[in-house]
This record gives sequence, C-alpha cells and structure tokens, in this order.
Amino acid sequence: MREIRTPAELQLVGGGDPIVGWAAQGLAAGVRAWRAGAAVAVASPDVSKHDRLAVVGPVKDAARLTTGVLAEVGPSYRPFGDEELIRDLAERVPGLTFSAAFGWMDAEVIPDVTTTAAWIDGDTGVEELLTLASPTSYAWPGHPGVRRWAAVTGERGELLSIAADAWSAPEVGFLAGVATHPVARGKGLSRQVCGFTTAELVKRHGRAALMVDASNAAAIAVYHRLGYSYRRVAAASVTSSA
Repeated sequence: MREIRTPAELQLVGGGDPIVGWAAQGLAAGVRAWRAGAAVAVASPDVSKHDRLAVVGPVKDAARLTTGVLAEVGPSYRPFGDEELIRDLAERVPGLTFSAAFGWMDAEVIPDVTTTAAWIDGDTGVEELLTLASPTSYAWPGHPGVRRWAAVTGERGELLSIAADAWSAPEVGFLAGVATHPVARGKGLSRQVCGFTTAELVKRHGRAALMVDASNAAAIAVYHRLGYSYRRVAAASVTSSA
C-alpha cells in the first residue's frame, strides 16, 4: 500500500467520493490516507465520536488495504463504508467483526425552506436540550469538531429545535446534533433548523451530509424532503482478540 500525502491526490484517487472527502477532514493533523490497487482508505481520529477508517473500492483491494492499515494505525479504528463492502471485509479481514448498518445522506442543492432558524451565539441551553430530547447525540457542546449550533427559538429566546455544524470537511459540511424540545414537536421545526443548516453547509462546502439510523423513517423522510439522497453504509470493529 502507498500513503497519500495531499488532499489533491486523495480527491483524484478517491474519485470524489463524499465519504472519503468527509473522513479526510482536509488531511488535518492526525489524518492519514492510503491506496492499494483501486481501493482507498482514510484513517480519521475522533471524527463523529469514533476513530474511523473510511474504505472504498473493490473488495479484493480493500481487504488487503484494510488489513495493512489496521496494522499501522491500531484496533481503535472502525472500518466504515458502503454496507456491502463492510460486510465483505468482515468476512475477509482477520479479527474484523460487522458492527452496524445505518444511513449516510448527502445533498448538493440548497433546500427551499421558510425558516426562522439562525446560528446562535455560543451554546447556552444546547446541552440541556440534548439531555432532554436527544441524549444519544454524537455532537455536544465543547466536543472537538463541533463548531456551531443553529436553532429555532421561542418568544422568550428559548431553544426549541437545534442542529450542529460538526466535523465538517472542506468539501463536505456535516450536520449533527439534531434535537427538538418535546413541547415543540409536530410543528415542522426540525425541518426548519435542518433546512437552514443544510443551506449554510452547501453554500460553504458545496455539499452537506449526515448519518441517520436506518430505522428512523421519520427523520429520513424529513431529509429526503430537504433534497438528501440515502446511501446504505455500515461499520465494523476489530475484536479484542485480534
């Protein structure tokens, strides 16, 4: 395998795949990338809660590359990519176990949404709303890579629905930390704040993306209406005995 040293080279060999571009984070400090044959892998530490190893390419090359990269970076990295590829890698790479399937969604078009959402100054109230409405959120105030929060607010300035710009890369803005107060649900506020955040990310990065549980049909429907397309992805992990 050969290490990739520049974002331009990675963009070329990765074929513009948004998962590769997102994981690379502009080849920020600590991020490394490699290629073997037609496969590409990007090891990105502490991005969206995990050390992630984004992998794309034909399974034969990808299996060889994943084996080599995991030996280089260590077992904390979780291979991540298209579901079919990850399932195949779990069967071919020693010590690798399939973990979970979920969805990657991305959009390149600014959604047409009427909204009162806006970026908020700081993050006052965000942690309290997440604790109440979305305690399993990956994005939290103060976490590395979580940059800013958008919100729809009430008459007294209280946060009703929020979303974060978190772990965005130069070519891919990333939406996370979506939560709506229980008393404000059913009013379309999540669509408003996600529509605003998506528009801002597309303007700045050219593409917006997010991850979603495959079983969360309501959220997926909202994102589809905002112009996102769905991609089946999955993650694997290295077993402790590997």
